Amino acid sequence: MPYRPPRESVSTGVARTLRRNLTPEERMLWARLRSAGLGVSFRRQEPIGRYVVDFVCYPARLVIELDGSQHLNSEADRVRDEALNADGFQVLRFWNNEVRANLEGVLERIRATFTERL
Repeated sequence: MPYRPPRESVSTGVARTLRRNLTPEERMLWARLRSAGLGVSFRRQEPIGRYVVDFVCYPARLVIELDGSQHLNSEADRVRDEALNADGFQVLRFWNNEVRANLEGVLERIRATFTERL
């Protein structure tokens, strides 16, 4: 009998937990992405392959990651971004303090990248 993966992968369980526990910065950005009038939707804490991404827009193949200081010079993030890029996604990373201090600038960069990819 062929191998069948369990119905719920580890990343799905992790994503579900992360969806319930937003950081303040994720909450701020999520509220604005939902109301930005971009014409497409984003998904939050979405499993893609073996990773769970903070936000993804599938039509634009755009992933948005919010990072705290634990991600400073992270080799794991570099590998993750390369894997997502190989699957056709562009990854935008923003620091949490960047979202707090300049949310409009973050949204403008997302809009610009989003427009280029559609």
